[in-house]
Amino acid sequence: MCLHNETRAISHLDRTFFARSPRRVARELLGKVLVRTGDDGKPRMTARIVEVEAYLGEQDPASHAYPGPTSRNAVMFGPAGFAYVYFIYGNHYCLNVSCEQEGRAGAVLFRALEPLTGIEEMAQARGITISHPRDLIKLTSGPGRLGEAFRVTRSRDNGCDLTSPASGLWIGTDGFRAPTIRVTPRIGITKAAEKRLRYFIAGNPFVSGRKTL
Repeated sequence: MCLHNETRAISHLDRTFFARSPRRVARELLGKVLVRTGDDGKPRMTARIVEVEAYLGEQDPASHAYPGPTSRNAVMFGPAGFAYVYFIYGNHYCLNVSCEQEGRAGAVLFRALEPLTGIEEMAQARGITISHPRDLIKLTSGPGRLGEAFRVTRSRDNGCDLTSPASGLWIGTDGFRAPTIRVTPRIGITKAAEKRLRYFIAGNPFVSGRKTL
């Protein structure tokens, strides 16, 4: 399996990148890099974003913001660029980033990443052994898997500023340009499932399957 893991300098995305429609943010997040830093502030784990889904706030029945603001979904109502983390099926933490102008809900869910650095630590977090290149798929293909690989929890990361390298979890760019992008209906949901709001890099082996969490 060929990974696009050449080492490049990563610069953080600013808040204006996220303060837009989740549709635009989702598409332009493809190819960007999720970074988990250590206590020394240096990147410990990095992975390229290869699959996401957009959620459109109070107008979207599938969005956690659909009922309006609550203590649980407050991050989704802004400011943009903050982590919204939720727990699902009693076992998985899923990572999202808030979008739109403050006061207007929107978010993008991270569905799959392509590991770049810190692979051994990701494997340890997932409790798996990498004995063959194809085993890498098990690390970050699916929203639950990537959350576990990056040690995402609600208590630790919900409300984390993803535009700031000082936050410990952030999103940056290394200049990589995503090749062909595909758009399909969202998967793994029952409400508004027909909306074409799933974006992924065509042909990337880490793009998750329909049943992958």
